[in-house]
Amino acid sequence: MINMKDKVVLLTGSTGSLGVAIARRLSLAGARIALSGTNEDKLNLLLKNLGKENTIYKCDLSDFSNIDELSEKVLHDYGRIDVLINNAGIKKDDLLIRMKDQDWLEVLNINLNSVYKLTKNVTKQMFKQRSGKIISISSVVGFTGNPGQTNYVSTKSALVGFTKSLAIEVATRGINVNCVAPGMIDSDMIDSLNDKQREGILSRIPMAKLGSPDDIADSCLFLSSEMSNYITGQTLHVNGGMALY
Repeated sequence: MINMKDKVVLLTGSTGSLGVAIARRLSLAGARIALSGTNEDKLNLLLKNLGKENTIYKCDLSDFSNIDELSEKVLHDYGRIDVLINNAGIKKDDLLIRMKDQDWLEVLNINLNSVYKLTKNVTKQMFKQRSGKIISISSVVGFTGNPGQTNYVSTKSALVGFTKSLAIEVATRGINVNCVAPGMIDSDMIDSLNDKQREGILSRIPMAKLGSPDDIADSCLFLSSEMSNYITGQTLHVNGGMALY
């Protein structure tokens, strides 16, 4: 079993399906988790389930000043950040020709700009520690494309390039930077799909089933641990064979 005892993890988007699974998995491995999100009620419920050794931080990731406050508070409370998991994300789908400018900008701001700002803040501390793991949640559609999601797909593709470039920049400082690219996961991100749409998706997956949030949590646990110390700049594809690279 992977041991994360006393490791401090900052997790964004912690109240969504993936975030909850990641938080539970890392907590079971012994990590202390700074749980970030926008819904205070859900954050409190998650904290109740995980235990008081963790802490909640309500944060609006669309505001850089809030991101600065978040990273400062976590460092003040814990003294260090060993793992950053950029999991927060939103989608506002539409065909490009009909997409509202605001919907384009909001998705880029949460899914990409916040990752830039928070990662920059945390990386400064990891430089001092000369150690750290940074994980960003991309998506299979960041590699395949998907109609009606030019904004969302653009951000998920950009996270891969961001990860590769940063990995090279910080490689000599003991910091590993990687992505996890989920395929079709049975989560709140696909709750809006009807039965016909789900059947169409399943027909494209060789394993003929949706993934579980726990599949993504296990991948994050691996990349957070010492078992991945010689892995950096990579994307771990968790998609049941839906897309092969």
